[in-house]
Amino acid sequence: MLEKTKFDQVFESLSRTIAGRTSRRGFIGKVGTALAGVALVPLLPVDRRGRVSRSAHAASGTREGWKPQDNDPSQCDYWRHCSIDGNICDCCGGSLTNCPPGTKLSPSSWVASCYNPGDKQSYLIAYRDCCGKNVCGRCGCLNTEGELPVYRPEFANDIIWCFGAEDDAMTYHCTISPIVGKA
Repeated sequence: MLEKTKFDQVFESLSRTIAGRTSRRGFIGKVGTALAGVALVPLLPVDRRGRVSRSAHAASGTREGWKPQDNDPSQCDYWRHCSIDGNICDCCGGSLTNCPPGTKLSPSSWVASCYNPGDKQSYLIAYRDCCGKNVCGRCGCLNTEGELPVYRPEFANDIIWCFGAEDDAMTYHCTISPIVGKA
């Protein structure tokens, strides 16, 4: 027979103490509570203030090729489009703040901080997809200011945000970019 080491004796003693003080039902209940708690984590609010500090890059023009303008909202370099990935609704029958007729606004959005060269202020922009029609296909932009990988969805503009939209409105059409407030 093998001789027990000090580690084995301590581990056996600890195991027997825990087994004597807990029941299977109690253990299963705690595991169930932990699993339910983990499942609720995605429902917590997401702090997106980290992007505010990144707006200085847009202000200084340090991002390669990015010089924001405030004249033509149908262009990719319009200041509100600093983090847009998709088609601008201005070119698809909508506007900066309204979806085109026949589309529905997605219930979720991603947020970016964009610098307006006109008034030299930074603003929070809540990009929201308009859903329900086929892709517009006009004024396609891929701006990535402050974008992070998809496993950080609050900073990922590659996600089609039409999930959760009403009825058959799961098809992406274009993106609006309303101002939420000053950054």
